[in-house]
Amino acid sequence: MSTTPLQPARLLAGAIDMAGGLTDFGDDSFRPGLERLCDALGSEAALSPAGVETFRQKLTAQLANRLWLEDHIRRHPEILEETIAPPVFIVGLPRTGTTKLHRLLSRDPRFYWMPFWESQMPVPLPGEALDDPSPRIAQGAAIVQMMTEAMPQLMAIHPMANEEADEEFMLMEHSFLADFNAYARVPGYMAWLTQQDEQPAYTFLRRMLRFLQWQKRRRGITARRWVLKAPHHLHRMGLLLAAFPGARIVQTHRDPVESIPSIASFIHTLHGIYTDEPDAEAVGAEWSARMRGGLEHTMAVRDTAGHRGTFIDVAFRDTVTDPMRVVRHIYDFIDWTLDDGTADAMRAWLEADNAEHAKTRHRYTPEGFGLSADGLRRDFAPYIARHIEGTATA
Repeated sequence: MSTTPLQPARLLAGAIDMAGGLTDFGDDSFRPGLERLCDALGSEAALSPAGVETFRQKLTAQLANRLWLEDHIRRHPEILEETIAPPVFIVGLPRTGTTKLHRLLSRDPRFYWMPFWESQMPVPLPGEALDDPSPRIAQGAAIVQMMTEAMPQLMAIHPMANEEADEEFMLMEHSFLADFNAYARVPGYMAWLTQQDEQPAYTFLRRMLRFLQWQKRRRGITARRWVLKAPHHLHRMGLLLAAFPGARIVQTHRDPVESIPSIASFIHTLHGIYTDEPDAEAVGAEWSARMRGGLEHTMAVRDTAGHRGTFIDVAFRDTVTDPMRVVRHIYDFIDWTLDDGTADAMRAWLEADNAEHAKTRHRYTPEGFGLSADGLRRDFAPYIARHIEGTATA
């Protein structure tokens, strides 16, 4: 039994109240995960009072989104007729250039993409016109401001931007089959998660993408395919490819000696939002092992038959030093032509992004998280040999 107010029954009731009495949450596969997560948050996460309240708001809103989603589908069954063309997924360890590539490709109007505000509030608010999401945009801006004021160092680690492309991981959280250890230490929940069939999370993602695409088209936005990004998929590559046949995967690579301590720094910072007792060494150990497992899973999937032409590899150093060359390589991979107008928009965004990054600097060391360069080289040796040593974007 959870020792915090994060009780599933209370959260469900709160969501029903928020959604004006709606009661259809859709597929019940989310319920065991919600219960396990609440247990772990109560018994393991050492949440602060502010952390409890933040989680309560977050989980209640996600449950309400499920109610609103099903209500929209009931009233607009054509949502489920939306065709999701095979997306382009950018997948790699966090801190390997995935965000930069994602936001760069989003300059191309042929791609659908999801801004931060939409990742947080994918469903129109009560009373919101389908062609005017300005209430959600305003709420998203307030969330970004709150997070950057609470954790100024976050901007140096992961630049928050309300109207820039962000991760579909936030959509998958609505399934309660997701890596909630990004926010707090929940080892019991994560141990349970590794034993589950996470297919419902990908079924929900596809359902939500149909809904978002339907909304975008109602706002006059028409594109050819989605460009998405989430390190989350490294652990579930087999499920991803089964859920999205024909998807193309851009896998980014960076030396784990550099990326793993950077990931640990990011997660440690996030934990500080929810607990007064973030444990740097525990984060380092957990996320080093977690990321190693994800890379090993994706390497194993890539070695199976049937995935020839599915993956392209991008070195972090190339994304930093010559991003437009990387873009052209990706466009060759997906058989698209990069027109001059889109290339100019990309270069303009790069100039602005580089100027913004020059204002901040992310500092960290392996030792600050109980790690060492030699230990990381040992633990990630197969990945380093395959994807780091002597490799570059072709």
